Amino acid sequence: MSLQAPAFFAELCLPFHDHTVVGNTYYAAPVPGTPLRLRIDFSRTIHADTYGGLRLAVVHPDRGEIDAVALGFVDHGTFHRRDEANNTSRNTSGYGTFNKYHRPGRPPWDGAVTTGLRDAIEQYSAIWFPGAWSVSAPSHTASRSPRPSAAAPVTRAGARAR
Repeated sequence: MSLQAPAFFAELCLPFHDHTVVGNTYYAAPVPGTPLRLRIDFSRTIHADTYGGLRLAVVHPDRGEIDAVALGFVDHGTFHRRDEANNTSRNTSGYGTFNKYHRPGRPPWDGAVTTGLRDAIEQYSAIWFPGAWSVSAPSHTASRSPRPSAAAPVTRAGARAR
């Protein structure tokens, strides 16, 4: 089953004009003329076909992956309302996640509130791609719900040497 990744990434309203979705992965060149690229994947959990967040990576064509960070759905309130409405307990495998199975006509990530994730992606990409968001950042009003509490600050992990 498809994760309907193009629709999920469209829901995030990322401002990068030069981007594409291949399979379930989003690729972007946030700053034209520079070699660095942004790659965003769904991060898997220990349960088969279940996803618990997004993994952002800065990729250089010659040096490979330079930096990466995981943004958990739980940490950014992505499925808080859905799980609360369904009485899904925090200590169950379905809390704050989605899997590839879904109701017909609905995306597998149905009920996601992406504002917190979008804010975290903005914070992370501002470090690696200064100015990329100020050019044409879409309004937060595109989100379906009010902003959740502030996301945890994103810190840069150490760069890998090759």
